Amino acid sequence: MQSKMVLEHKGIPVFYTDTGKGKAIVLLHGFLENSSIWKNITPRLSEKNRVVTIDLLGHGETGCLGYVHTMELMAEAVKAVLKHLKIRRSTFVGHSMGGYVALALAEKEPDAIRGLCLANSTAKADSEERKINRDRAIATIKENHKTFIRMAIANLFRPKNRITFSKEIEALKNEALKMPLQGIIAALEGMKIREDREILWHFSPYKKMMIIGKRDPVLNYDELIAQTKNSGVEVVEFPDGHMSFIENEEEFLQKIMHFIE
Repeated sequence: MQSKMVLEHKGIPVFYTDTGKGKAIVLLHGFLENSSIWKNITPRLSEKNRVVTIDLLGHGETGCLGYVHTMELMAEAVKAVLKHLKIRRSTFVGHSMGGYVALALAEKEPDAIRGLCLANSTAKADSEERKINRDRAIATIKENHKTFIRMAIANLFRPKNRITFSKEIEALKNEALKMPLQGIIAALEGMKIREDREILWHFSPYKKMMIIGKRDPVLNYDELIAQTKNSGVEVVEFPDGHMSFIENEEEFLQKIMHFIE
């Protein structure tokens, strides 16, 4: 089990892990997740690299910083951890919301980026329809957040994988149920107003990769492919859902290892 460390940032605790030596790899989890999602991947990656995982604002053991956690606010907390660890440049792997945070950091601190991988994530802003869906989700959460969490997490997997990975789904639900209501809503509000950063795909000098689940229920496959056209972004496709690091764990790990070499 990795030991978690804590940094005080703007008066709240930010929890992180720091494992191994070598080039820095920063793993950023998605919405309703925390740094424990990387527990199977970190040991292998840290054999030759320094791997940092961080609980983002309002997730895991990290506190809340208000009623809207913008992607920029989350990126600031990530930057604070890296500054504390004296890490200047890193390769970032962001799952879903973690990808949005990595993009916000990349826009503000391009020199801090050695490579950027969006896993089941997008460089585009929310569409109007998606914003409406986020508001609906917030309304549902205020009524019964436990039901929302149980349904939301299972629905991220390809239907046929929900039985195969029932243990993993249960573990994810149990972790998400520990989250404060404020953290859940603040993240949804922040994702809803995030900026479009597709331009970074086309005008940034570092290595870029996008991991796509062909049956991802959250993201539109054709739209993801379209945003990588003529961009130099390496595209990796898996046949399953939104949770590639679980549904396609071994292949996911191999692709990340190849990307960071």
